[in-house]
Amino acid sequence: MPSLVLDAIAVLALGGMLAVAFGHPRARVEVGAGTVAAAVVLLTGAVRWPAAREEVRLLLPVVVFLAAILLVAELCATEGVFEAVGASVARASGGRPVRMLLLTFAAAAVVTAVLSLDATVVLLTPVVAEAATGSGLARRPSVFACARLANSASLLLPVSNLTNLLALPSLPSVSFVGFAVLMAPVWLAVLAVEYVGHRLYFARDLAAPRRPGGSPGGRGLPLVPTLVVTVMLVGFAALSPLGVAPAWVAAVAALVLAVHSLRRGRIRPADVVRSAQLPFAWFVLCLGVVVAAVAHTFLGHVVRLMVPSGQGLGSLLAVALLATVLANVVNNLPATLLLVPLVAPLGAVPVLAALIGLGAGSGLTYTGSLANLLWRRTLVRGGERVSARTFHTLSALVTLPAVLAGVLVLAVWAPLVR
Repeated sequence: MPSLVLDAIAVLALGGMLAVAFGHPRARVEVGAGTVAAAVVLLTGAVRWPAAREEVRLLLPVVVFLAAILLVAELCATEGVFEAVGASVARASGGRPVRMLLLTFAAAAVVTAVLSLDATVVLLTPVVAEAATGSGLARRPSVFACARLANSASLLLPVSNLTNLLALPSLPSVSFVGFAVLMAPVWLAVLAVEYVGHRLYFARDLAAPRRPGGSPGGRGLPLVPTLVVTVMLVGFAALSPLGVAPAWVAAVAALVLAVHSLRRGRIRPADVVRSAQLPFAWFVLCLGVVVAAVAHTFLGHVVRLMVPSGQGLGSLLAVALLATVLANVVNNLPATLLLVPLVAPLGAVPVLAALIGLGAGSGLTYTGSLANLLWRRTLVRGGERVSARTFHTLSALVTLPAVLAGVLVLAVWAPLVR
């Protein structure tokens, strides 16, 4: 089959999968679309079977982790963790809008870093919105902070974002703790830019007089889920140097929480299976096969030509900006699969620069990250009106400054600790 035809098949298959992902259909549609797209590129020869098997082998620990951490987050929600966080934010804010925004930033940053960005957009966003309303404050600053930080706050740990996990095989010299040490100042710099941007953009909301509201209630953090998540984080750090993948640590944490919730009658076995979102995990595996085909098309060739050489500041900025553009054109998951293997030969620091663009940079448009679309869907299903204009105006204000600040800090900090 002519190479141009194979290129077109691969690109169309990727476009079809992205269209399905953006539509968030029922699970069986998601599974069917992913299966068909992967089958088409395999049967037509757009990707060879050995390359597809290798891609699946590399992705399997990632999707196991994805299913496990989604289950952990859902079980934490079932046990009241997120309600407790929302109530704590409302109480500690004391009805002051600026403090409410700051505390929302802290909560969203921690939840994103520990339980991944999906937990922030799906589980934390509704409770902080309700906390703001209950405190008599404007909801917009807190609601949009969750959307922004779901991407920008995912730079701290390898487990904070699926893009980080996908990049881990290209960072063999960087441990779990080493990743956190390298990215912590970057994370703080990006959060600082985001916070300043929110203070400027939502200045009117933050200056508005407080409406009458009730007294924040709610219980404290439930002990067992908090303890399990803490031990899980320690397990990530302690077992990573021993070669134990984060997927298995997260799986054990999910099992412990599932048994705990089942014994208390908080969930049913069917809820456990549903919370793991196995159809989405299958979809990600199929996406990897399709992107393996796209990597050999004209699109992959163009990206290969645009990857700079070297580890200087100019090269790091170029890598991060290329990652930002790719994320917002084809979404950050396929962008990661396409770009990171091309950047990996340059070393660990350029890969981390790419992750800044794939993480913080993916908040520029709705299409940049599935988290953006999940956030919007969560609010719409809850009866909230979501302004695309507000989302994209705020994103235009803060995304590129956040990416640039992150890369500058990385360029200064990385040589000091490596």
